[in-house]
Amino acid sequence: MEKPTILLITPPLTQLNTPYPATAYLKGFLGGRGYSVTQADMGIELVLRMFSRSGLQQIFASIEQGAYELSDNSLRMLRLKREYLSTIEPVIRFLQNKDHTLAQQISYSRFLPEASRFDQVEDIDWAFGSMGITDRARYLATLYLEDLGDLIKETICPYFAFSRYAESLAMSATSFDPLEEALQPAPNMVDTLLLELLEERLQQVKPDVVGFSIPFPGNLYGGLRMAKYIKEKYPQLKTMMGGGYPNTELRSLREPRLFKYIDFVTLDDGEGPWLKLLEHLQGQRHVEQLQRTFLLQDGEVRYVNGSTDADIPHTEVGTPDYSDLKLQDYLSVIDVINPMHRLWSDGRWNKLTIAHGCYWKRCSFCDITLDYINRYDVAPATLLVDRIEQIIAQTGQAGFHFVDEAAPPAPLRDMAIELIRRGVKISWWGNIRFEKTFTPDLCRLLAASGCIAVSGGLEVASDRLLALMEKGVSIEQVARVTDSFTQAGIMVHAYLMYGFPTQTAQETIDSLEVVRQLFLNNVIQSGYWHRLSMTAHSPIGKNPEKYGVVKVGPEEGLFANNDLWHEDPTGTDHSLFGQGLAKAIYNYMHGVALEEPLSFWFDFKTPRPKLRPDLIYNAIQQPPKPDAERRNARALWLGGMPEIEFTMYAKKGETLERCLLTFFEKAEDFQVKTTATIGQWLFDALQKVRPEDQPVTLKQLEETFPGEAHLHFSEFLSSPTWFELREKGLLLL
Repeated sequence: MEKPTILLITPPLTQLNTPYPATAYLKGFLGGRGYSVTQADMGIELVLRMFSRSGLQQIFASIEQGAYELSDNSLRMLRLKREYLSTIEPVIRFLQNKDHTLAQQISYSRFLPEASRFDQVEDIDWAFGSMGITDRARYLATLYLEDLGDLIKETICPYFAFSRYAESLAMSATSFDPLEEALQPAPNMVDTLLLELLEERLQQVKPDVVGFSIPFPGNLYGGLRMAKYIKEKYPQLKTMMGGGYPNTELRSLREPRLFKYIDFVTLDDGEGPWLKLLEHLQGQRHVEQLQRTFLLQDGEVRYVNGSTDADIPHTEVGTPDYSDLKLQDYLSVIDVINPMHRLWSDGRWNKLTIAHGCYWKRCSFCDITLDYINRYDVAPATLLVDRIEQIIAQTGQAGFHFVDEAAPPAPLRDMAIELIRRGVKISWWGNIRFEKTFTPDLCRLLAASGCIAVSGGLEVASDRLLALMEKGVSIEQVARVTDSFTQAGIMVHAYLMYGFPTQTAQETIDSLEVVRQLFLNNVIQSGYWHRLSMTAHSPIGKNPEKYGVVKVGPEEGLFANNDLWHEDPTGTDHSLFGQGLAKAIYNYMHGVALEEPLSFWFDFKTPRPKLRPDLIYNAIQQPPKPDAERRNARALWLGGMPEIEFTMYAKKGETLERCLLTFFEKAEDFQVKTTATIGQWLFDALQKVRPEDQPVTLKQLEETFPGEAHLHFSEFLSSPTWFELREKGLLLL
C-alpha cells in the first residue's frame, strides 16, 4: 500500500494569536519520513469565518429567528447590529496587524459599539497611558470581540469561548455521557460553520488519515464533532487522536463509545506511535507491535504497547513545520493587562522546546510520572539554533516561546552563546525554575541572546511548604534569582499557589507578604495565584496520605481520570482566600497599596505576617561570590574588539609606557587606561573569550597573566579596570 495522505487538525479553540505547535512538530517529523502531511488550525479558521460580515449576518439572523430569552445586554447588541456588521472586518484586519491606521479611531472616538465588557475599562489610562495608542486600541477591540462571544454563548452556542471552547464538557469527565449527549443533536450554527470548513479541507487534501491534536479539555468537543462528521460521511477514513488531554486524562481509558468517532488514541509523544500506526495501516506492522495506542477490539478497549523500538530522541524529532498554517491571519489580542499573560495572547510566537521533559522532575504537585515530564532528553545547541533559523526562514517571525515545563539552565546558556556566535537575532521567553544556577552573569547572557521574559514557580512562598513539595528552592534564593533577571532587563512572572495540603492561614498570609515584598523591591513584575489542583499522576495524587490529605473522589470512570477532589483536614479553608489574593496581586502589579496591611485585602480576620519586613531586601543585598573564587568559570566577552593605542609619558625622570583601549559599543563608547603590559594582555585575552572562540576559564586566563605586571592576578580582579570590563559585558559563566 502507498503511504497514506495525512490531515492533522487542531480543533477549536486554543489561541487566537499563534498556532499550537503539536501538528507542526508532527508534520515536520512525518514529512521528513516521506509522508504527505497537511495541517489546519480550525480554531483561527472558525473565528475568521464567524467574525466576518457574512458570518455575523448569519449569526444575527439565527438569533433573531430563534426563541431565545435575551438579557438586556444581548438585546442592546441586536439593536446595534448595523454597527457590528460595519465594524467587524476593519477590526479583524486591525487585530491581524494589517491596518494600524485604525488605532486612533478605536482608541479615541466612538468607533466600536460597546456592550457589557466595556464596563471593565476604568483602569485603561493607567495601563496604556498616552503613548500606547495601538495597545489601547487592541485591548478595546478585544473587548468588542468578547462582547460578541458573550452574545453567541447566550444564544446559538452555549459552549462558545475563545480559549476554552466547550471545556466544561471535558473537565474531569469520568463519564462520557455529557459529551455523548452534546454530540447527538443536530449541529448548532457554530458547529455548522466548523463542519463547512472541515468539508472544504477534506475536499482539498483528500486524506486517508485524519489526526486530531487535543491539547486541552476545550478542544475535545470540537474534535469529536468533526470526527463524527467524518465517520458518517467518509467511513473509510481513519481517525486518530493524541495530545495533552489524552496524555493526562485518558491514560486508563475503557470507554468504547469514544471509538464510534476515533479509531486510535495515542499517548505521550506522537512521533513514535504515529510512525507505528502508519506502518500498520500500510500492512507493514502487526497490531500487537503498536506503541502506546488505545483501540477497540471485539467491542472492548485495548491498550497496545508491544513495540520494542526506542522512543524517538529529541535530536531526531525534526524541525516543526508551520508552512501551511496561515500565520498572517492570526489575531494579536490583549485580553488581560497582566504583562506576562499578555505575551500569551499578543504577538505571533514560534513555539519550540529546548529539551524533552523536565530536568528536575521532583515537584510533588506535578505529573512527574508521565513521559512528557519524566523522560528528560536534550539536543545540542547547534541543532537547536539550526531549528530556530529554519523556523524563522519559514514563518518570517523571530519571536520564540520555549514551551518546556522548566527550561534547563545549561542548554539555555549554550543556546544563548550559539545565537550570539551566529548573530541570530530573536526575542524569546519561557518557563524556568528559580534556581541558583541563574547567576547575574547568566541572566545577562540570556538577555543578550534575546530573552525578554521568564516565568517560574514560586508556588506557596513558604520555605516549609517549598521543602514539602520538593521544589528545590528557598524564598531567599528566589529573591536573588528574580533580582538577577530584573537587573538584566528581563521581565519576571511568578506562578503562585495556594491551597497546598496542610497549608495554614498563617502560611497563606506569610506567602502574600513574600509576594508584597517581591513587588515592593521590584524583583518581580507579574504574578498570578492558582488554587492547587490535585492530579492522579502526581506524587500527591498517588500518595495523598503522605501529604496529609484525603482523596474523596471522583470514582474512577470509563473515560477521563485526572483531577481529584480532596479534603485537607489539617489545613485551613482555602476557598476563603482566593478573592483577596487575586485583588492584592492585581494592585501590586499596578504599584498600588504596597504599604497597606495584608488584612486590607480580606473581609474576614486574618493573622498578621510573621516574616521580617526586610526579608527580601536583605536577601538581594547579599554580595555575590568574589570573582577570585570563581577560577573555573568560563570567561565570555560580549562586547566588540577594542582599538589599542600606546603612549609614552615621563614621571619622576622615568619614561613610562601606557595603554589606552577604546571600545565602540551600541549605546556609548568607553575607554580603559592601564599599563602597557596589562593593556596588551587584555587586548589578547579578549580575543580569546568571544562567543565564537573555544571556552576559556578564568584560571586559564590567569596562567597567561604577565609576571611583569607588578601585581598578582587576584589583585587585578579587584582593580577598577576589571570592574569596568565586568560591567560592560565580560561575563563569568
